Amino acid sequence: MTGECEPDPARAVQKMTETLRNRGPDSAGEWADRSAGIALGHRRLSILDLSVEGAQPMRSASGRFVITFNGEIYNFADLRRELIRNGASFRGRSDTEVMLAAFEHWGITGALQRFAGMFAFALWDSVERRLYLARDRFGEKPLYYGSIGKAFLFGSEIRALRQHPSWKGEIDRDALEGFVRYGYVPAPRSIYRGIRKVMPGSVLTISERGSSFSVEQERYWSLATVASRGLLNPVQGDDSYVIDVFEARLRETIRQEMVADVPVGAFLSGGVDSSAVVALMQAESSRPLRTFTIGFRETAYDEAKYARAVAQHVGTDHTELYLTPCELADTIPKLTQLYDEPFADASQIPTYLVAQLARRSVTVSLSGDGADELLGGYNRYVWGERIEWATRKIPLAWRRLAARLTDALMPAARDRVFQIVSALTSRKGPTTLSGDKLEKLLALLAADSPANLYNELRSGVTGRPPMVLGALSIAGDVPDSFLAIEKDFALRAMYIDQLTSLPDDILVKIDRATMGVSLELRAPFLDHRLAELAWRLPKRFKLRGAQRKWILRKVAEKYIPRSLLDRPKMGFCVPLAGWLRGPLKDWASDLLDPGVIRSQGFLDAGCISRIWAEHQSGHQNKHEILWRTLMFQSWLADV
Repeated sequence: MTGECEPDPARAVQKMTETLRNRGPDSAGEWADRSAGIALGHRRLSILDLSVEGAQPMRSASGRFVITFNGEIYNFADLRRELIRNGASFRGRSDTEVMLAAFEHWGITGALQRFAGMFAFALWDSVERRLYLARDRFGEKPLYYGSIGKAFLFGSEIRALRQHPSWKGEIDRDALEGFVRYGYVPAPRSIYRGIRKVMPGSVLTISERGSSFSVEQERYWSLATVASRGLLNPVQGDDSYVIDVFEARLRETIRQEMVADVPVGAFLSGGVDSSAVVALMQAESSRPLRTFTIGFRETAYDEAKYARAVAQHVGTDHTELYLTPCELADTIPKLTQLYDEPFADASQIPTYLVAQLARRSVTVSLSGDGADELLGGYNRYVWGERIEWATRKIPLAWRRLAARLTDALMPAARDRVFQIVSALTSRKGPTTLSGDKLEKLLALLAADSPANLYNELRSGVTGRPPMVLGALSIAGDVPDSFLAIEKDFALRAMYIDQLTSLPDDILVKIDRATMGVSLELRAPFLDHRLAELAWRLPKRFKLRGAQRKWILRKVAEKYIPRSLLDRPKMGFCVPLAGWLRGPLKDWASDLLDPGVIRSQGFLDAGCISRIWAEHQSGHQNKHEILWRTLMFQSWLADV
């Protein structure tokens, strides 16, 4: 969108969309209105209505609206029937055409509130001469935007924006500080100053105002409202009834998300989330479902044997691939191309590889992502409650003094002190954990409020290392009206994760990894109807004692023996700590060269050198902060 007519806006858009070929390898399209200074482009991954009737950009029946859309509307068949009853007619069978008819009939906000699915779209209203940018409720699909010179640019990835002739990319140091702290760039910022992300559950209205643009944001769905109303209106009934209600909603969601005109499969890790999804998918299918998993030779990180057992019990057509450290390391150079801006969740590596494996057989895959945040699946929810309990028992001054004194101890002495501190944080006595955790634990105990305690807990980095030169603030804090009201630590933590790490970490990871191989990933737990039900579940259906995701386990146990589900949570991890002292050491040393870092002027070279030396000594594991530094350095070298 430009404030003045370009000689050939469609040509500029074509160059931009070509960078997104992996997101849509099947076809491409452009549309432009030179008099209005607007151009839209699209890359198509054909999932529904493979004919030309599903091609984009697409115009509405009246000609008023033009859309370019990424994602799926899972309830499009229901909406289509309702629209036909109201007089609409359709040329093809695509959900895109249903969206356009919905905008014509219900308006922008009214239609958005009816859509169930994952989506990011740009919609041009030729009557009002306004552009609308919208994103789904949890942010499954990405959408970036910003004004550069006289142009207003938008796209699914920043790489497309960089192709515009007006592009000028200046790194946002505050966003970089947020990345160092959390491992992702917290929304609404991007790594570039002036380029932002459309927030989940939001629609932007962009209008031309003289030589500039007016941008107005509206929330069509509010997690704060959903959470507050849900807690005030809990599902009533005994355990059996509530389990049945949850299972019925999940099964209906999965049934809708299995609809496609191309082969559909599922990721299967062997954990309760993916196992439950696969079991319900197989129950809905008349033939064996295709399932996929990645295995590791390191026993402590390998879940493939559990996935295999679940697949055999449920009866899927299962494929697994075991990887060596060298094969995993060979993937690392691709990461900066995949993720477009700095991103440092190490499970990005196996996620990409399992997506690559699945794409050989299917075009759509379902996963269990989102269950941890919705149903209390992370260890930090239980640990955080214990630590928060301890902070109420020990005065803040004592906790801070203990943190300062322990910081001065030798590593061997820290191990002994850890056993004492862990006893204070657990109502069941000492916890057997590595002494490397002491530094982090004491930083948590020194937090001056529950909100700061959880910010510290979710950051993965102890304290606030002054690593980014010239940063003024740290992005990522979550001031919110819901947090001011709700006092339960675990519920607050789940809410914060649904607003922050879920869209900015988990969903970025799976979107870029799967789209990098032209695979569409669908996450049933992120259907907004299921999420709204999850907030109506009393806490005991999520956390019951030390057992997490209680209700999901009960659903899964209807299809899978408990013996296959009752095991410690592993996560989709790689053994980074050891690799950085072994097969990745030389690669990392080159990227962490102090002279190079000083010349770039973004990070504190001395601080990084100290952290690298501490990690190489073997006394402490600093792999999280090192991986973040390495991913930034690798990205910086590539752009």
